[in-house]
Amino acid sequence: MKNILVLCTGNSCRSQIAEGYLRYFAKNKANVYSAGIETHGVNPKAIQVMAEDGIDISKHTSNNIDEYMDIPFDFVITVCDNAKENCPYFPTKAQRFHQNFSDPAKATGDLNEIMNEFRRVRDMIKVYSEDFINEHLL
Repeated sequence: MKNILVLCTGNSCRSQIAEGYLRYFAKNKANVYSAGIETHGVNPKAIQVMAEDGIDISKHTSNNIDEYMDIPFDFVITVCDNAKENCPYFPTKAQRFHQNFSDPAKATGDLNEIMNEFRRVRDMIKVYSEDFINEHLL
């Protein structure tokens, strides 16, 4: 069983969405975790847009990378430039991957415009996650 860590700045949106999709696409072939270099709590709008696509992340927690120092990760995926550049030293032999996604929590406008940005980012992360699993686990 492979261990995958998704790393972001606050572990509230992008990494939570990626964790949900990676778990979904990996089925039982991987343990998937997400963490942040900070913890901001799981964003309710991320939970909402994932529920719209049939994936429940409402029980996810916002975790700090320090909580996972003892897990032997096979893959570490950073989903924002800030996490890639500011991640503390993480002792792992894991293959590292990076894909920067814009932060939907920084979207502006009315609620409809903000939710559309969450959906846009969610959809990009979904494609990335499915491709990642197909390429590295199946």
